[in-house]
Parts: sequence; C-alpha cells; structure tokens
Amino acid sequence: MLRPRRRSTGKSTRVRRERVRAAWLFLTPLMAGLLLVAGWPLVRTLWFSMTDANLAQLDQAKWIGFENYLFHDNGLWYGVLADPDWWNSVYNTFFFTVTSVALEVVLGVIVALILNANFKGRMWIRAAMLVPWAIPTVVSAQMWAWMLNDQFGIINYLLLGLGLIDEPLAWTANAHLSMWAVIMVDVWKTTPFVALLVLAAMQMLPSDCYEAAKVDGISPIQVFYRVTLPLIMPALLVAIIFRVLDALRVFDLVYVLTSNSSSAMTMSVYARQQLVEFQDVGYGSAASTVLFLAISLIAVVYLYLGRRQLGISS
Repeated sequence: MLRPRRRSTGKSTRVRRERVRAAWLFLTPLMAGLLLVAGWPLVRTLWFSMTDANLAQLDQAKWIGFENYLFHDNGLWYGVLADPDWWNSVYNTFFFTVTSVALEVVLGVIVALILNANFKGRMWIRAAMLVPWAIPTVVSAQMWAWMLNDQFGIINYLLLGLGLIDEPLAWTANAHLSMWAVIMVDVWKTTPFVALLVLAAMQMLPSDCYEAAKVDGISPIQVFYRVTLPLIMPALLVAIIFRVLDALRVFDLVYVLTSNSSSAMTMSVYARQQLVEFQDVGYGSAASTVLFLAISLIAVVYLYLGRRQLGISS
C-alpha cells in the first residue's frame, strides 16, 4: 500500500513542476512586454521625482533627492506631502472611490438580480444596459457636461419643470455639487460593468440550492443573503478590485467635467496640473509616484484580504 502511494506522490510532484515550468514559459513573454512598456516609464518617473526637472530644461535636471516629496527648511515643510492641495486631492480621490464603488456595487447587484429573472424582452434590456459602459469616458463626460449645464442643460430643465428646484444649479461649477456630479456620472457609466460580472456569476449558480430553499420555505431575502451572495462573492470581489483601482486613478471624467476645480480635484488631476500647467516635471513625477505606491499598496492589501476571505491558500 505504501509503494503505490509514494509513486503517486512523486508523479503528482513531477506533474506540478511541469505545470509551473509551462506557466513560466508562457508568462515570460508577457512579463518581458510589461517590463518594456510599463517598467521603463515607471523607472523614468521615479528618477524624475528625485530631480528638479522641468519641461523647459528637461535635459539639465539636477539630483535633489527626496525634496520633491518632503523636506524641511527655515522651520517650514515643503514638497508634495506637505502641500494642502495634495491632501485635498487625496481626500477627494478616496471619497470618490468609496462612494462611487459602493453605489455601483449595490446598484449592480440589484440590476443583475432583475436581469437574471425570466421576463419578456430580457435580452434587449441586457444589450441596452451595456451602452453606458461602452461609450468612451471622455464622450460620456462631455455629454453629461452639456446635460448638467446651468444655462441650457436638460437636467436643470427637468428639475425646474418638476418643481424640485427654484433656480438652475451649476452642477460642475458649484463647490458643493461638483464632486456629486462626477460621482453620478461615474455610477451611470460603470454600474453596467459590475452588473455584467455579477450576472455572469449568477448564470452559473446551481439550481439545486434554490430548489432546496424553496422546499424549506425560505424567504427570497434570506435566499439572497444565505445562498446567492456567498456564491457570487468571488465575482463581486473581482468587480470591486477592478472598480477600486480604476476609481483611484480617475482623471478624464473629473478633468472634463470640472477641469482643475479644487473641490473635485483628484490625485491624477493634481499630478497632471503640476506636470503640464506648472511644467514642474520633478514635482509632478513625485505626485505620480505617491499615487502609484498608494494604488499598489491598496491592491496588495485587498488581494490578500480577499484571498483570506475566500479561504485561498498561496
């Protein structure tokens, strides 16, 4: 009994090694492409963040160490990490990320539950649901900028007609409304993405669980929390991580709707302002590097916690 078991163990180990070798063989070209396309610009950005480079004299940049990040001089702190505008953009970015992703997850699950039911015309509604997600972000942002315009926008026209407001609202110019306008447009555009992933997971759920729950007389709400939600959790975690990473680096939507307004400025918009408008390549590269490190840290922590939640061993 022991010898066959030993032979089986050795064979499984050999098969596992061959699979790992094959995996690395297929991944090597991809990793080489990533190092070439993403690695070099990242290293270049890290180097610029340690210099006083600007667009006018890019080739004459001098090494200044971490001064673009933080340094102390004459009793005052300078650098990206000491800039109130930077921390305001950090707050705006995380507020936008948490609020928009939470709304998209809730609405996406609701939409997926509706589309998972059997009713006439379901295929047409599924196709129509993908239209907002398929529209390029810049196009949808400009479209909503016209709709939210305080002079000729249809949103104000409808709200005035319904008696919900007394005067037109400057959605993208008002400091108290601009961030909510950006969140509203982002939720409209990316909720179909979450709904699509959740719907795909629901389509693969076994029907035996629901039949047993129906026999036991469990209410639909309890079925959702006890059966559906645990089974679709892996797909939901994938949707959340994609949306979180996308929301943390949001640029085009915010820039088109609000330009450089401080009330809705995100970290990406802040970095672009330093790089392009102020032509401070070193300072803007430092802001971009901090943004990259923040996103990487959040991604690693999220994936680690997600693996522990799902019970996946490394």
